[in-house]
Amino acid sequence: MSLADFFHPGSVAVVGASRQKGKVGYEIVASLQAGGFAGDIYPVNPHAEEVEGLRCYPSLEAIGRAPDLAVVVVPAGAVADVLRQCARVGTRQAIVISSGFKEAGEAGRRLEEQIARIARDAGIRMIGPNCLGIMSPADKLNASFGGPLPAAGAVGYFSQSGSLLAAIVDLARSTGLGFSRLISIGNKADVGELEVLKAFGQDARTRVIAGYLETISDGDAFIREAERIGHDKPILLMKAGETPAGARAASSHTGRLLDGGRRAYDVVFERAGIIRCQSIKAQFDYARAFASQPLPGGPGVVVICNTGGLGIMAADAAEREGLKLAELGEPTRSRLRELLPAAANVNNPVDVLGDALADRFEAALDAALGDEAVHAALVLLTPHAMTETDATARAVVGVARRRAEKPVLACFLGASRVEGAVAVLRAADVPVYDTPEAAIATLKALSDYARWRSRPKRVVKLFPVNRRKVEKVIARHLRQRQPEIGETEAKEVLDAYGFVTPRGMVATSGEQAAAFAEQIGYPVVLKIWSPDIVHKAEVGGVRAGLTSGQEVTDAFDLMMYRVPRKRPDAHILGVLVEEMCRKGREVILGMHRDASYGPLMMFGTGGVLVEVLRDVAFYLAPLTAGEAREMLASTRTWQMLQGAGGQEGVDIDAVAEALQRLSQLATEFPQIREMDINPFVVGPPGATPIAVDARITVAEEK
Repeated sequence: MSLADFFHPGSVAVVGASRQKGKVGYEIVASLQAGGFAGDIYPVNPHAEEVEGLRCYPSLEAIGRAPDLAVVVVPAGAVADVLRQCARVGTRQAIVISSGFKEAGEAGRRLEEQIARIARDAGIRMIGPNCLGIMSPADKLNASFGGPLPAAGAVGYFSQSGSLLAAIVDLARSTGLGFSRLISIGNKADVGELEVLKAFGQDARTRVIAGYLETISDGDAFIREAERIGHDKPILLMKAGETPAGARAASSHTGRLLDGGRRAYDVVFERAGIIRCQSIKAQFDYARAFASQPLPGGPGVVVICNTGGLGIMAADAAEREGLKLAELGEPTRSRLRELLPAAANVNNPVDVLGDALADRFEAALDAALGDEAVHAALVLLTPHAMTETDATARAVVGVARRRAEKPVLACFLGASRVEGAVAVLRAADVPVYDTPEAAIATLKALSDYARWRSRPKRVVKLFPVNRRKVEKVIARHLRQRQPEIGETEAKEVLDAYGFVTPRGMVATSGEQAAAFAEQIGYPVVLKIWSPDIVHKAEVGGVRAGLTSGQEVTDAFDLMMYRVPRKRPDAHILGVLVEEMCRKGREVILGMHRDASYGPLMMFGTGGVLVEVLRDVAFYLAPLTAGEAREMLASTRTWQMLQGAGGQEGVDIDAVAEALQRLSQLATEFPQIREMDINPFVVGPPGATPIAVDARITVAEEK
């Protein structure tokens, strides 16, 4: 059964209909009538004869036919019986408005499981419980208590919060944003965000998908579906409900730097092309443009204004957002000189001056949009004494229609003097904003989405590796219930995937450590060797730059004396004697496996200050070569990696390959929960990077 059937019922039963205004059961019946629903409405209430002039029935069976849709507004304990009635009469679609389920505690959770089981066994599709209902403006269907229907339009909206959806509907009525469908999914006992996303993806009326979510039930499936649908329709989401609990639980640098999931959502949304909105206002701003405007063919933006101050504000905002103010060609500037007064600025931003009438705005906008370097336009207006606000709005609309291949946005700054102009622009589907910054942020969203859609097909390279060696290490640790794979075995795992690690041996006495150092060659590094000590430097468990046997012996004895006093709980097996790596730039490579989305790769500035500097980038595995390089380029240290400021650059390709190899390891072994390689020492082009230190955490695959 398709979710589209919810929006085309021939008849609707409201089970729990009420005669009392202000009750949910009354408001839903009234909303169905006020919205103009053309089908039959059946109020169901054994204690009433009529509701709002409609005959009331004591039960679903008493209606004498199967309603296409049942809207259930009875106490939580009675919902199960209503669903059984639906099954008996043949109603296969139900919206359960009632609350008191899992949001109310353990008893409510059991009730919710019961009604979900009844619906599933009877073949009933159920939205809710604990939801606001649904709306379909074009179908004049308002099966909700969210107030009057908003305007019909191209935006499909779903929300986990019914109250938020009610506010969004009210805001939309005041701003003119139109919707194709609206669904409050509530507790998602049956229909959830994944199914709604698919339904909106198939709905011809829906050109833009927007929503609010607190939880995502099947993150991997949701992201795959979003990536597929996103090539045809933009997806604008607000995501709430993140918590630092994940950060507290993580033991790796990578896990802690994810900030308890906040950055994880940014990473996976970026991969799927989902536009993450930080506020309702931003979501409305973006939705209005995506629903009405073409995508820009490039990054070039032209600003047309009648005051230099607004133009500067827009230019500053564009620079902050990473947008490019288009450099107008000489033919365009020459044309503008002919059209505009001598005092006008014909560079970008184009200032048509404060005395500009509608014709001057129109001429400048039309000329600028004809420039091949311009991919989008923003018209800024402040109302002076002579400004023709309404006429200018009509002129902008005319140019936007003639130049329909490029997006045109507007910001008419003011209040009562621009009200009429704003109405003209909205009626013609030209997005209009209350600040230059909001308009520029919207252009940034359009540009980013256009770039994401045009990205090349993802090709993930697979390297020849020794999987069997890794399988043995992981199996041994799982069998022995040791989640932490220590440094030496972690380096064995890395070696199997093509990483180069320093030579080293574990010593159990000072004399043995000195002998190993002689074999390895000075200088050497000593590291405490214990499965219980993850961060060795924090307990004095690292000594570097040792150049003689006596220094090695003394360092060994001092370490074995001090570390047990700082960590009496740790089982110390000895000391790792390791060759000292040549100097190079220290970076960190890492992975944290998210419970919903899978392995998230990390790259950043490494060493002991990794969590102080927090200069890191994340991306969802598996990585392509291009994505690995994008990770490097998105960090603050990128220019230094390239050799800025007279410094010698590092082998960028080697670092990108290392990220891809680690991504392959994480993808092929789901038992690996976390990994850090820190520091990963990289040198100039041609030099072999070294994985100096590493740690891996494993767990049984869920």
